Amino acid sequence: MGLKRSRSFGYTMIELLVVIAIIGVLAAIVLVALGGARGKARDVRRKTELSQIAKFLSASTCYIPASGIGDYDLTDLIPQLQAAYPQYAQYLTQVPVDPKSGDLAQTNYHYLVSEESHCVFYANLENENEPVTLPSLSTPTAGGGSGVLQATTDGPNGTRIYYQVGK
Repeated sequence: MGLKRSRSFGYTMIELLVVIAIIGVLAAIVLVALGGARGKARDVRRKTELSQIAKFLSASTCYIPASGIGDYDLTDLIPQLQAAYPQYAQYLTQVPVDPKSGDLAQTNYHYLVSEESHCVFYANLENENEPVTLPSLSTPTAGGGSGVLQATTDGPNGTRIYYQVGK
């Protein structure tokens, strides 16, 4: 009888490294592909939050802040709104903030009120390919209606695309 060689059934280090490299490349591709989807999802959140805030603050007439006409970050308005509408103060405790660039000090959700008592809520979107529905506007404009506009400068989220809800 001849000697039998025993062969170990395992993977070599090279084979393991190749598999790990392939998994790494696939993971990188998936992350890049999902990056755009994440930005679009944040844009949907921005639009929803702005629409809800606008319904609350401009249901019949535009809210005029104590400081008068101007452009306000939502953070600046919350204390005034809680005092002006104590029945809704419990709903104003959680301040909505921009999901990418906002925080409690600066939400990056803005409220603009004009001398003509027109108002608009607006925020900078992330999706550069968002269809522009307000082509005549190049800045968020009170009285300019609701929709998407392209500004002349980049906003806090790195694009020139803004969404506004107004009267």
